[in-house]
Amino acid sequence: MAVYADLLRYRELFANLFRRNFQARYRGSVLGIAWSLVNPLVLMGVYLLVFGVLFPQTVSNYPLYLLAGLACWIFFASSLQAGTRSLVDSADLIRKVRFPRQLVPFAVVATQLVTFGLMLAILIVLSLVFISGSRGTVWLSVPLAALFACMVAGLSLIVACLNVLYRDVEHILAAALLPWFFLTPILWNFADLPAKAEKHQTLLHILRWGNFVTPPIYAVRDPIWLGQTPRLADVLYLAVAAVVALAVGALFFRRVDDRIAIEL
Repeated sequence: MAVYADLLRYRELFANLFRRNFQARYRGSVLGIAWSLVNPLVLMGVYLLVFGVLFPQTVSNYPLYLLAGLACWIFFASSLQAGTRSLVDSADLIRKVRFPRQLVPFAVVATQLVTFGLMLAILIVLSLVFISGSRGTVWLSVPLAALFACMVAGLSLIVACLNVLYRDVEHILAAALLPWFFLTPILWNFADLPAKAEKHQTLLHILRWGNFVTPPIYAVRDPIWLGQTPRLADVLYLAVAAVVALAVGALFFRRVDDRIAIEL
C-alpha cells in the first residue's frame, strides 16, 4: 500500500520527524532515555506492593507476568494517546508543506517503540535468568512484539485521523484507557480467577476475545513469562488484528487525507 510504502520512499523525512519527537521528549532531562524506563518500573513497584503483598496473587512468577503485561500496555496506551494528537500538534507544519502526513503519527509510534524495545530486551534477559527452559522460546516474543507494533501503528493512524475530524476523540480515548486497563489481564490472569467467575462465561469470553488487546498481550507475554510457545489462537488473532488495523488505517487515511489540512 502506498500509505506504508511512503515510509521507505520518504525515510529521511520520517527519520527527521522521529528525531524531532525523540529529542523533544527528552530535551533538558538529565537521565534522557532512562526516563522511559522509570514509569513502567515505578508502576510495577506499586502494583507489586498492592497485588503481590497486600492482595497476593496466585499467578506464578507474578513480577515477570506483571512487567511483561505492563510493557505491552504502556506501549499501546502511550502510542494511542500521543498518536491521537500528533496531526493536531503538527498543524503548522501540515498547513505549510505538502508531504505524506501519515508519517507524523508513525513517527510518534516509533518514538514510543524505543521504550517498548528497551523493556522487551530487559524482559528477555529476566526470562533467561529466572525461567528455566525459556532459552528456546523467549525469542518468539520479538517477532510477535513486531506484529503488535504494526497493530498499534495502524490503530494510531486511525485515531489520529479521527481526532482531526472530531476533537472529542482524544478525550474519549483518555477516559476509556483507565477502565480498559483494568479489564485487560495485566494485573490478573484468566486461569487464576475465582470459581464464582465461571458463572459468567459470556463476560469472560468477551473479555478474552472481544478485547482486542488481550490476545496480543498473551502472545507476546507467554514466551517470556512461561518460557513456552504461545497459544496458536492468540498468535493468529494478533496476526489478523495487525493486518486489519494496518488495512483499515490505510483505507481511512486515504479517504480523509485531503480534508486533514482543511480541518486543521
